[in-house]
Amino acid sequence: MSQIKFGTDGWRAVIAEDFTFANVARVAQATADFWKLEISNRHSEIFGRNLKVVVGYDRRFLSPQFAQTTAQVFAANGYEVILTPEPTPTPCVSFAVKQLGAVGGVMITASHNPPQFNGFKLKSHFGGSSSAEDCAAVEALLDKNPVHGEAGSAGIPAGKLRFAQAVGKMPALPERIHIHDLRPAHFAAIKRLVDFKLIAKSKLRVAHDALFGVGAGVFETLLAKTNCTVTTLNGAHDILFGGICPEPLAKNYVLGSAQLRKKPHDLCLVTDGDADRIGLMDGRGTPMTNQQVIALLLHHLVRNRGGQGTVTKTFNTTALVDKLCAAHNLPLTEVGIGFRHIAPELMKPGALFGAEESGSVGFANHIPERDGLAAGLFLLEMLAMSLVSVNQIYARLEKEFGPHRYARFDAPYPLEQRAELMGKLRSNPPAKLLRQPLTKMETRDGVKFIAADSTWLMLRGSGTEPVLRIYAEAKSDADVQKLLKLGISLLHD
Repeated sequence: MSQIKFGTDGWRAVIAEDFTFANVARVAQATADFWKLEISNRHSEIFGRNLKVVVGYDRRFLSPQFAQTTAQVFAANGYEVILTPEPTPTPCVSFAVKQLGAVGGVMITASHNPPQFNGFKLKSHFGGSSSAEDCAAVEALLDKNPVHGEAGSAGIPAGKLRFAQAVGKMPALPERIHIHDLRPAHFAAIKRLVDFKLIAKSKLRVAHDALFGVGAGVFETLLAKTNCTVTTLNGAHDILFGGICPEPLAKNYVLGSAQLRKKPHDLCLVTDGDADRIGLMDGRGTPMTNQQVIALLLHHLVRNRGGQGTVTKTFNTTALVDKLCAAHNLPLTEVGIGFRHIAPELMKPGALFGAEESGSVGFANHIPERDGLAAGLFLLEMLAMSLVSVNQIYARLEKEFGPHRYARFDAPYPLEQRAELMGKLRSNPPAKLLRQPLTKMETRDGVKFIAADSTWLMLRGSGTEPVLRIYAEAKSDADVQKLLKLGISLLHD
């Protein structure tokens, strides 16, 4: 049998290679076993009185059928299953887990990965990504019990892709599987996070590049019956994502950028394949980095909304966050890579905001989870309050705190060689970054070199793909490119 290993946010693998119906059923059975043990060990009042699980899925190839297999296994194990009727953003599933008092949730998605991948994201009872310890516990339970239900032996029944139709054809325990659209409740909740009346009367011209993902049409729904106009870009259901990876990075904005140059808007929100990450272009299609988006959101929360509290960031996130926190006397916590490290901090009293480099942001008093849709509404509120362009807002930030330019390069790199490379980098760090002496090296997850002027270079293996990520931040775009070249050279020294 295939070996199944969880990464930074669940299990992902290539469809039909390792991500098969049999393996999805194995993981679902192990997850069902784990949550029953959790209830037994930690008392049912933590989760509510009933065995309940939420299952959602994205637009990827066979995602509805993989979700059906997952639902059948849970139903056969005695769980009540709440199932989405069609492709649904991940934040909607996370919100439903918390709102409905479920023991947990499963989202069938590979998020921003290439089209040939699919994945099995685990959500814990609090509405956020499961911890590394919980994922390891699920791994340990693989194949401890045989897969329950027809899904493990006969596969899925024939039927149409829409779940509402497919469930009626299922032979295994259909009475325990309930079809429920999770989106309205989540949409209502994120509207309450912002001054939605202000947004509604702002007359903003909003574009949304869905990158062919599950977020397509969401902002049209959210802003229906307002004075805003919304244009969805790249919203077609395309399992090949238009030939790109559905990740909010400038290299994937080419199609949307071309459309914006022909028809400008006030700004363009970007969401990834499962709509839990946020990206941004200005109204004419010029990309903004995720680091800039994070800084803009924090600036808005503090300056425009008067927010106070602890900010949490992963240690590959812009140093501008540190400067904003220092200027506003906000406590700052730095954690390892992966939003699952941020989630516990967002649940602590006095939390305000959490962010990681990839465009993942979360907000206190919501769910301890990244939410690209909530982030989009906060960015619209920022424009409605500021009455100037997003470029002008960021220019003011750089005038106050200095320039912070950032880029990332993903280099293919064999998994089996990572450990040796990281050891060499820790033992032989560069003496300087550009013209500045090295003052600090961090090895929490990968290796990060920090210079005296806050310039930094970081190398880290992806938790979900066979690539090595090289991150750099400096005072100019030219210096960032020099740092990336240095990082690439370190791979082959």
